[in-house]
Formats: sequence, C-alpha cells, structure tokens
Amino acid sequence: MDSSPASPTDCALRIKGLRKCFGKQTVLDYLDWSLPTGRVVGLLGRNGAGKSTLIRCALGLSPVDAGDITLFGEAVTELRPETLHRIGYVPQSFDLFPWMKVRQYLAFHAAFYERWNSEMVDGLLGRWEVDAAKKIGELSQGQRQKLAIIRAIAPDPDLLLLDEPVASLDPQTRRLFLDELLRITRRPGKTVVFSTHITTDLERADAEIALLKSGRIQFSCDLPTLKSRVRRVDLLGALPPADWRHPGILRQTIEEGGAHWIVDGLDATSVENLAARFGASAVTSPMSLEDIFIELG
Repeated sequence: MDSSPASPTDCALRIKGLRKCFGKQTVLDYLDWSLPTGRVVGLLGRNGAGKSTLIRCALGLSPVDAGDITLFGEAVTELRPETLHRIGYVPQSFDLFPWMKVRQYLAFHAAFYERWNSEMVDGLLGRWEVDAAKKIGELSQGQRQKLAIIRAIAPDPDLLLLDEPVASLDPQTRRLFLDELLRITRRPGKTVVFSTHITTDLERADAEIALLKSGRIQFSCDLPTLKSRVRRVDLLGALPPADWRHPGILRQTIEEGGAHWIVDGLDATSVENLAARFGASAVTSPMSLEDIFIELG
C-alpha cells in the first residue's frame, strides 16, 4: 500500500458497527462514524457519554466487542509503523515521567519518530511558557497539559486526537492556547478531533460538531448548519394547548404571558404555519451552541 499522505478526499478515520461494553453497561452501541481528512471536529457529549472510550477504541488502545475501525485505510489492529507516525494523541490523563527534565523528555520521544519539528517545539515551549530546564514533576497541571500536546504535535501528525486538551487551563490562557493550536493544525490534509464539553471552545474554533449520545454519533455537521437547524421560536398573541406536540418541536414551554418552542429542522414557513394554527405569530431566534447542546445532549 502507498505510504504517501492521504489525499483530501480520503478518510482519516472510519468506524463501522463499533460496540463497546463494560460489564453489562453498553457505552458504544454499534456506532458508525466516517471522518474525512482536512477537518477540525469537536466531539461533544455529556460527561460519561463515552468520548474518551470512543477515542481509545479508534486508536486501538481499548479492545472492542464488535466493529471495524480503519485509520488511513488500514485496520487499526494492523497499522504499519509509517502509519503510526502519522497519528498524534493526547489522553485526558497522562504520565509524563516526572523525574525527567522537559528537554530530555522531548528528546527521548523525538528518537522514535521519522519526523520531528524541533523548531516548532522550541517556539511553543517559549510562547506557552514551559521551562525546558525544569523537571516535569515541577510543572503545574496546565504546563504538563501543554507539554503533552507539544509532544503529540511535534512529529507533524496527519491525524491528531485530543481528549479534553484544555481542561486544566484558565479561560484566558485556554483561548490563546486554542487559537495557536488550531493555527498549527489547520493546514491542508491535517485532521483534528478534540473531545470537550466546553462549547465556547468549539464555537471559537469554528469546528464541525459531532454529538455522541446514547452510544452513537447522533449527527456530525458544521456549526452554521447546526445553528440553522436548531432554533428558538417565541409565540406572540396566542398560546397553544399545554400538551400539544408536533414532530420537529423538541420542547414547548408555556409561561405567564407567552410560550416558546425549540425546533429542530423546521423551516421558517413551517414554523409560521404551525403558529398560525393557534392565531399566534412566530419570532425565530438563533441559539448558542451551549443552549443547543442542552436541548440535544
């Protein structure tokens, strides 16, 4: 098989029928997911939804009960060394050899890779304020998280998977850090997946959104499409019955003096026609990703 980098039309990751159980609990329920190259995707899901498990299964780090997984067209259980060098991973928790100095730790890992961007490493250590002369055990949790990401992106991977990559950073540092990380990884042919429950990070990154719920990917689309699909509708002039239901209306709330709907996939004409049934007019408003996540997650 050709070992050259995948073209933009190829899949970096393809999952078919993935099932993963822990005892009697099913975490991933015959999940399907296809991820073309050149995408930045935010894997969104509630705590305990299985985001970390999905990433570990996708990388072959956790055994599966059923399903097929390929990375760059190769079965994850049979990846060639050349393909492994194209993949970067930062787990949610990590062990970075606390007795080693930062520079020694990076040099140790550099020896295992065909590609290693030393110039980028030096630049990131400086800009992200990670002291290369310090022992890893002397670093703060946030600095260790930065170091784990530097190690993952230094080999210039074509697929980078990050599990809660900025969870230990304060909001201001997280914003600067995420902007620079995406600047590095938003190059042609690079694919990035990062799991998070921080919706503001996904909006700032303008990432595509993949929602993991009930053991499956419920949808995967770009943020503008999602926001055009899920909206808030305020009803003016009249109220529908409290128990009224309709396909495409996720939730109806009736409060003193008014009512509103959360709609999914209903166009403006459909919303106006539904409101007219009750003699009401409809005012449609966009929703933040956080509000959409609360409704759909």
